[in-house]
Amino acid sequence: MTPPNNDNRVLLVLPSWVGDACMVTPALVHIRESLPGAFIGAMARPGIDRLLEGLDTPSGKPVIDELHTVRPSGVMGPKHAAARVRPRRYARALLFTGSFSTALAVRVAGVPERIGYDRDGRGFLLTRRLKPPRTDRGDWAVVPAVSYYWHAARALLDPHAPDSLDAPALSDRTRVSIEPPPDAAMRLPITHTDNAEAAAVRASAGIQGPTAILNPGGNNPAKRWPADRFAALADHLADRHGLTVLLNGSPAEAELCRQIAASARTQPLVLPDHAHTLGSLKALARDARIMVTNDTGPRHIAAAVGTPLVSLFGPTDPRWTTIPVPPEREAILVADETLPPDQVSNDHPQRCAIEHIPLDAVIAATDGMLMGA
Repeated sequence: MTPPNNDNRVLLVLPSWVGDACMVTPALVHIRESLPGAFIGAMARPGIDRLLEGLDTPSGKPVIDELHTVRPSGVMGPKHAAARVRPRRYARALLFTGSFSTALAVRVAGVPERIGYDRDGRGFLLTRRLKPPRTDRGDWAVVPAVSYYWHAARALLDPHAPDSLDAPALSDRTRVSIEPPPDAAMRLPITHTDNAEAAAVRASAGIQGPTAILNPGGNNPAKRWPADRFAALADHLADRHGLTVLLNGSPAEAELCRQIAASARTQPLVLPDHAHTLGSLKALARDARIMVTNDTGPRHIAAAVGTPLVSLFGPTDPRWTTIPVPPEREAILVADETLPPDQVSNDHPQRCAIEHIPLDAVIAATDGMLMGA
């Protein structure tokens, strides 16, 4: 697509993590609906482009006109990233990322207006600095990522919007209020390619009947609920509910999934052994009865495609990732329900260790979600 011959060209620098890429989608849709005639490009790392390919508005209009797949890290990363986007001569850039390297790439690309959060020592590279809130101790205050991204979108769309972002009140242990309106749901496209990849996984793994997905991994081992409890949960889902249990994970988490499968009596299926991708996960999650997951990206994928969730949080506070999902569609279990609401789990890693979540509590939450579906 050829950009319009005016200054209505916008570059969006997308988050690098899978979960954040899902949580930014309400803001992306809002930008497109507010700028229907703009040419909107997006800078994304490999994998995120594939996750968001085909994203559209509720009315069916494509959100992103062109995806630039880049790796802005490393000494030469910002220069190479800048070279990819410079020919489009973007007039404005909104950085959803917080890194120095992405801000440097946009500056080197010659984008005249650069909006983003003043973090990682990159404020001098921005023409408009947004200010995330801090606590009295100087730490970053708890702000849900969807609100963080929505606030940034408002700054792009309205030059008079406040630069400072307010933190919500911490009155509930599991959720806080979020800024987007109730109809601003997370969205993920499921393309023909996604469906084809899921069909290939189903055929390879021999998946039959209704399914449940267990997601035992996580980028931080401290966020992983014990493997033996996932195995026991897999047996319960198969015995009590007659579900085929799928163990989801990245290639790096394949051995963890195999360990759980070997420990379970009912032989759950290991998805990483069957050419599993983010695309196939979207389609498999859409069709699953439930996902039980640690605090990691597949939780947000499942939420964005409408899958009921049981989400387990240990030393990371769930309020950082409050998502626009009705409470009846997600049960959130925390390691220490007695921690006062005004305190943050991240500050109590031992007290809030994820192994403190008992198996019977997860089974009860899972049963309740399945029976209420």
